[in-house]
Amino acid sequence: MIGDFRGSTVLVTGGTMGIGLETALDFGQRGAQCAITYKWGTADEDEVYRRFADQGSPKPLIIRADVGNADDTGTLMQELRGQWERVDIFVSNVSVAFVVKDLEDYSLKALSKAIEYSAWPMFAYTSRIREIFGRYPRYVVAMSSRGPDSYAKGYDFVASSKAVLETICRYMSYRLYDEDIRINVVRAGAVRTMSLRDTFGDFEEFASKFMREEHYTQAKEVSNCVVALCSGLLDGMRGQVISVDRGTSFLDNLMRLYDDRERLGL
Repeated sequence: MIGDFRGSTVLVTGGTMGIGLETALDFGQRGAQCAITYKWGTADEDEVYRRFADQGSPKPLIIRADVGNADDTGTLMQELRGQWERVDIFVSNVSVAFVVKDLEDYSLKALSKAIEYSAWPMFAYTSRIREIFGRYPRYVVAMSSRGPDSYAKGYDFVASSKAVLETICRYMSYRLYDEDIRINVVRAGAVRTMSLRDTFGDFEEFASKFMREEHYTQAKEVSNCVVALCSGLLDGMRGQVISVDRGTSFLDNLMRLYDDRERLGL
């Protein structure tokens, strides 16, 4: 098991379900004290507490906070400051954006909102942690996707916000090079989550006709990468975008379908 995080504090936004919850559980299993946030109505707190208790992890702090609301951010940081002396690790996991049906849905307001929720919190939370605690987190990891490099239905603004996120990661890393902080981004492949279903509808059912079950990345695989980036073993990595997608960014194309046509019955 990589990493002993006993005595470490970890903040995970959007940490009550999907990849965010799996990441918090991964840190908790290794002894970390976790704080996880969620927006109103998107958490079953009893279930989250149960999962931490079942694996013998420290009881997490579960705090309702909207990452796009500056007042919520300030209140969150003050609440953490009342219980912690520092935030060692910050995982920026929340992603919210309007699903686009056609070009008529394009608007500057919708694009700005996507960036506000999916890219800006990496900077805003990191800065607030420095302001409130007097030091930056040692590790910041933000969650991205393959969106900036490949087409996905309705994903226009999500992909745009992820491209902004990845760019800000690199520039923040440069500007904070002399600080004791390591900022990286993890690009997750397709993971079976509620977010996937909410964004793409019946995509999973359709995709099952053309791809193997192994195409899907497991949330645990993504969380393991986040933990590794914060373990001390990869401290030479700064401003990097790491793909966790089982290699599908290379093989997911028409040539692969042609090569596999007999099995697929094409």
